[in-house]
Amino acid sequence: MLEPVRRAARRLKNELVALYFAYRHPRTPLYAKIWTFMVVAYAVSPIDLIPDFIPILGLLDDLILLPIGIVIALRLIPLEVMAESRARAANITDGRGWLGALPLGRAAAVVILGLWVGGALLLLLAASGVLADTATRR
Repeated sequence: MLEPVRRAARRLKNELVALYFAYRHPRTPLYAKIWTFMVVAYAVSPIDLIPDFIPILGLLDDLILLPIGIVIALRLIPLEVMAESRARAANITDGRGWLGALPLGRAAAVVILGLWVGGALLLLLAASGVLADTATRR
């Protein structure tokens, strides 16, 4: 019963490694590199955009957002680049596993923390703007 889920998770991991190689490929367009970096960095980041302890929403980012990000990245990258990248990903045999092939953990944490801080700043600015608007109306 769990075997289809395990196979899907394995495919997802392999695609992430292939996306990492595609991100580093010289024929990948800049816009695809930016998107792919964000997707792979988010996947290996120890920090989630939506923390897992939040019921239901915490798992949605891993179950919905990540696969959607991967699908978009796959559509942005040229097919021949993805074919080469998948071949490279399949040849990883140094014992580090899929995660060891992706040296983006710290960078990903910085990106996610930046998103949280940026979001908090935007909320503060929006709240201060709303408070300022209501104060000037009185």
